[in-house]
Amino acid sequence: MAKFSLYLLLLLSSQYMLVIANSDPTNFIKTSCRATRYPALCIHSLLTYATTIRKSELQLAQVALGISLSRARSASSFISKLAKRRGTKSREYRATKDCIEIMGDTVYQLSRSIKELGGMRRRFNGQDFAWHVSNVQTWVSAALTNENTCIDGFSGPAMNGNAKVAIRKRVLNVAQVTSNALALVNRFADRHGGEETTNLP
Repeated sequence: MAKFSLYLLLLLSSQYMLVIANSDPTNFIKTSCRATRYPALCIHSLLTYATTIRKSELQLAQVALGISLSRARSASSFISKLAKRRGTKSREYRATKDCIEIMGDTVYQLSRSIKELGGMRRRFNGQDFAWHVSNVQTWVSAALTNENTCIDGFSGPAMNGNAKVAIRKRVLNVAQVTSNALALVNRFADRHGGEETTNLP
């Protein structure tokens, strides 16, 4: 009888711990980030927003896109200031100017994506859901392509200046968080594509 009581106590304890783990938003974020290409960065960037995200896959994707947008704006501002510095090589200067334009497009595409995803709290049928989420996926993919194009513009042995190092570092970070955001958007789409709910989780 004592052994059975101990077994029952251990079973109930393990079930309780499982419920606690599954209700923990930090655990939800860590589990969701496994679907991304850069899981450690994903977890690090999203944990601060755990109370906002809770266990909502829609909210998770929105916050991830918001982080991408914030870093894209920061990178764009930094590159714009860098372009005004004197002594930059002509080829580096052209690549920097191209990157400013590219990052401007990225900011626009990510902004549209966040707005589109935010509208998905309303009721959509399967076809409407697919249309709206497809728009988001297209724009985020384009933003990711833009970021990689900016980085590629500084490739080659002739581009070894300080501007290259500084810009590549920042834009690479934007590309990584954008890649993660796209993975989380795709995860949200896969899990809710067949639903017809008024308030998506």
